[in-house]
Amino acid sequence: MTDAQTAQNIATTYDPTEIEKKWYKTWEEQGYFKPSGHGESFCIMIPPPNVTGSLHMGHGFNNAIMDALTRYNRMMGKNTLWQPGTDHAGIATQMVVERQLGLQGVTRHDLGREKFIEKVWEWKEQSGGTITKQIRRLGSSVDWSRERFTMDEGLSNAVKEVFVRLHEDGLIYRGKRLVNWDPKLQTALSDLEVESKEEKGSLWHFKYFFEDKSVKTQDGKDYLVVATTRPETLLGDTAVAVHPEDERYAHLVGKNIVLPITGRLIPIVADDYVEKDFGTGCVKITPAHDFNDYELGKRNSLPIINIFNKNAEVLGEFEYIAKAGEQISKTITAPADYAGLERFEARKKLVAQAEAEGWLDQIQPYDLKAPRGDRSGVIIEPLLTDQWYVKIAPLAEPAIEAVQDGRIKFVPEQYSNMYMAWMRDIQDWCISRQLWWGHRIPAWYDADGNIYVGRSEDEVRAKNNIAADIELKQDEDVLDTWFSSALWTFSTLGWPEQTPELKTFHPTDVLVTGFDIIFFWVARMIMMTMHFMKNEDGSSQIPFKTVYVHGLVRDGEGQKMSKSKGNVLDPLDLIDGIDLESLVAKRTTGLMNPKDAAKIEKSTRKEFPEGINAYGTDAVRFTFCALANTGRDIKFDLKRVEGYRNFCNKIWNATRFVLMNVEGQTVGQQARPDLWELPEQWIISRLQKAEAAVHQAFATYRLDLAAQAIYDFIWNEYCDWYVELTKPVLNDAEVSEERKAEVRRVLLAVMEASLRLAHPLMPYLTEEIWQTLAPMLGQGGPTIMTAQYPIPEQAKINEQAEADMQWLQGLIGAVRNIRGEMGLGNARLLPVLLQNISDAEREQITRIEALFKALAKVESIEFLGKDQEPPLSSSSVIGHASVFVPMKGLIDPKAELGRLQKDLDKIQKQHDQIANKLANEGFVSKAPAAVVEGEKAKLAEFAAQLEKVKANMEQIAAL
Repeated sequence: MTDAQTAQNIATTYDPTEIEKKWYKTWEEQGYFKPSGHGESFCIMIPPPNVTGSLHMGHGFNNAIMDALTRYNRMMGKNTLWQPGTDHAGIATQMVVERQLGLQGVTRHDLGREKFIEKVWEWKEQSGGTITKQIRRLGSSVDWSRERFTMDEGLSNAVKEVFVRLHEDGLIYRGKRLVNWDPKLQTALSDLEVESKEEKGSLWHFKYFFEDKSVKTQDGKDYLVVATTRPETLLGDTAVAVHPEDERYAHLVGKNIVLPITGRLIPIVADDYVEKDFGTGCVKITPAHDFNDYELGKRNSLPIINIFNKNAEVLGEFEYIAKAGEQISKTITAPADYAGLERFEARKKLVAQAEAEGWLDQIQPYDLKAPRGDRSGVIIEPLLTDQWYVKIAPLAEPAIEAVQDGRIKFVPEQYSNMYMAWMRDIQDWCISRQLWWGHRIPAWYDADGNIYVGRSEDEVRAKNNIAADIELKQDEDVLDTWFSSALWTFSTLGWPEQTPELKTFHPTDVLVTGFDIIFFWVARMIMMTMHFMKNEDGSSQIPFKTVYVHGLVRDGEGQKMSKSKGNVLDPLDLIDGIDLESLVAKRTTGLMNPKDAAKIEKSTRKEFPEGINAYGTDAVRFTFCALANTGRDIKFDLKRVEGYRNFCNKIWNATRFVLMNVEGQTVGQQARPDLWELPEQWIISRLQKAEAAVHQAFATYRLDLAAQAIYDFIWNEYCDWYVELTKPVLNDAEVSEERKAEVRRVLLAVMEASLRLAHPLMPYLTEEIWQTLAPMLGQGGPTIMTAQYPIPEQAKINEQAEADMQWLQGLIGAVRNIRGEMGLGNARLLPVLLQNISDAEREQITRIEALFKALAKVESIEFLGKDQEPPLSSSSVIGHASVFVPMKGLIDPKAELGRLQKDLDKIQKQHDQIANKLANEGFVSKAPAAVVEGEKAKLAEFAAQLEKVKANMEQIAAL
């Protein structure tokens, strides 16, 4: 056919900005992201980002993987749903709104709960959509028409339903237990909301004297020296522990010591938890204020004494509990002058008192990991509080079995071991939070403290026959945000209603997540889903069939990206570009330490003197996919992004070349294999293998291998070889028009298939070009998104053509190497001599001779006998065969020797500089080993170059 569409349809240079804006708007408006296939279903759930959040590299990486999987399955004809949504982020959102109110001189308590919640909803409507807008910039093909929010009506009803049913099943209870307590935010925190930070601290050593003055240590002392990093908790000690095998203290186990300040008698107990080599080997045990101490206390039936209130201030009356799980049985009056002191003030006072009274032994500097709230930044206090808990053990067993029997698979498999380790050592889950923003706990209290659980107050009254005039008060706490997100796979599809979506898309197919939330989210989703979602036969449904665990994105040096290190990259900055001053401001704004800010500014200016270029979404996405191996950490290097931006350019320019060569020309409408010669047989065969490799990569969640297969085929085989192989045919007046039309068709067809192959990883570029190419082949459609993904055809694989082509590439490469080494230029036709050639290889050469001469610029080919001495030549080797190019008459020996001498002198100078450096003992002894080894490697490289140049000079001198 003759097609009117030409290269003029494609801009001269590739500019992703306008392409991306145009196509995403079109995709979304036309509803192309909605489920539309007629085959089996495929569903993937977006891990709900916080409504307060903004895009970071982890989001970019995660979304690139999910979108590639989604687009691949959509093109495979599956009825595909990528379900979007956001998490209400209880603490983070409440802090944002409280901070805004604070600027107006107002607190949430001034407004009251109802008015404050209204303010949060106002903020959500005005500012809470930042993250979803940014996800759009990544080209994510989620079905926005189904977007959910964990606080919307449907999901809120699901949360209440789950809470009530779990309570009815005896799996939710209220109790007093130890939790991570944030004194600033006044709420319990999950472990994930606590950051352990390396900090400088101290190890205080105190003398604890024996009750019985006749009792002595092995070295004759009437006291034990106890080491601690938290002196203030001494007031709540209920024992001193030693290791059972510590011979120093074996005779003291069971004795009592007198707790300083309080005068209370506490026992010496033996427990394996104690490290003999930590401090003195004697550890104070405060079960109410340390998680390990709490467990040790349970094992040794120790009482629990709570000394702090929720502000982390010393109570006037300590709360005494006989043993874990029981209620407060009595109170103990606080020592004089300690009641009301903030914990660190109490620390100072206690240390000063110990020093004054002579029971402070010593203070040592000590590096410790301080647990700080990730939002407030304050030290977290383990605190005994009344909270709501989920009884996890009964839920964990089915979730363990689902992974053991293979119903749920982890990719990579190693993460199933991490999952199992967590699940087998699982503790009950604290689900209550002392916040106002979130799902309020559906429990009510009467004046006597009785608790009633129900979906509403009306239900509670009706179920328990509570009269209307009896006052009920709803629990003030809200549920942990992980509680609502644990229901994500089924609540977003309409549960508890039995919706068509739930029937079609559940269980979902794959969950894409980081390893750091396997327990906090993945495990809880499995447990909740298996408890509430049942098949028709009554068996438990799983939430997903595969958990694909990807690594964490780190910088090019392998370091964690963090604001304090100044190495954070914003994926949108890579897509759109950012100038240097804006980048510096972005990295230093908000840093408290001016020295840190100055250091980060300096490193940023050095690393990005021109700022960051705009690479476009496709290049960034392709980079993420190319890094998506099965390792834990992902080193993100901007050079990779630059390389894949060049790949986008390569595709763009190759398309322009193809279009210019078919402009106004006849293009075959149907495949004519009878007209195929080696180049067509080879490229079609290689396309099948590339397609097979990509399918295999998707099947095994190795998007890095998919990216590599696509890159190698398009750049190395199609652009660098096949396009070049077509030029002699299309430019030869002797070639029939019929043959040329078929070559043009193959040119177009292979590019069109390549675009569909690459689409899941780079959607914008492929859509833009496909809209021009596909119609030229009599194909096309409204969007490449719903076009058929390429399927390999075994019948089109031609091993002989691939072998012939490999031989051709080797010969061409050998001649090009000789041409380059000898400075022969690209235009000159060269005579070629071949030696050690088998009969089969002679036949191959006969088949490829015309192509070889055209692409390698060869004027003649001559075969030498096995023992025949070639004339003075430059040579190269392909396997057992030798390739010679006679030099006589091709170069001016005198001029070439002069040029080579200059090269030799330059290389010799570089060689000698490094040799002298390595001969310097001062350098070798002081420089890092890696630096020294690097210099040795350079020296070896320069030595090899010297030998090569000398050999060339000897050859030329003989001419």
